[in-house]
Amino acid sequence: MTRLLVVDDENNIRKMIRKFAEFEGYEVYEAVDGMDAVQKCEDMNYDCIIMDIMMPNLDGFSAVKKIHEFCDTPVIMLSARGEEYDRIHGFEVGIDDYVVKPFSCRELMMRVAAILKRYQGAGKNKKNVFEYRGLKVDMTARKVFIDGQEIEMSPKEYTLLFYMIENEGIALTREQLIRDVWGYDFYGDDRTLDTHIKLLRKSLKEYSTMIVTLRGVGYRFEKKDQ
Repeated sequence: MTRLLVVDDENNIRKMIRKFAEFEGYEVYEAVDGMDAVQKCEDMNYDCIIMDIMMPNLDGFSAVKKIHEFCDTPVIMLSARGEEYDRIHGFEVGIDDYVVKPFSCRELMMRVAAILKRYQGAGKNKKNVFEYRGLKVDMTARKVFIDGQEIEMSPKEYTLLFYMIENEGIALTREQLIRDVWGYDFYGDDRTLDTHIKLLRKSLKEYSTMIVTLRGVGYRFEKKDQ
């Protein structure tokens, strides 16, 4: 059975998510704060973590950093605030999705299902290694190198880059990127995609120009000597 870890210092929120998740067939575990979540992840493997930001003892951002030191479990972040800084910081520390309170539990379960489907399907693409000049992306090892130096990227940045490389030279609409990378019918605005493109370009450094903006359409990944 698929295991979810719900981390929130508010008992009512944990119980509400548990009710919907168990109805969907998930095995649900709870943690009352970030430190509790880290300890539980050290003791057991989970398929997805739903994590609040503002908690006592250890906040959600810090907990995600610690957890990703020893496992690559996908994380959906919950927050009562929807400021761009919180979203960007969350993506920088490696979360996969960001949901603002109050939220729909039905939508949350859709996002969980989409993330699980994507992670379970990872590694099925035919192209395992992409190389262009000093840029090397090893799909199997989930590593990115520039001039031989490994570049630290968030799981979502890697997924986005992986998808764009697999569709090299193809014009990808914003709707297509959101649907295929995030894996659900997008709710809200498209700033999430813009934020990740910005972060990905920053990670790629001198190769950031390989992500071409198609005004009014979306993006295309291409070698600059094409």
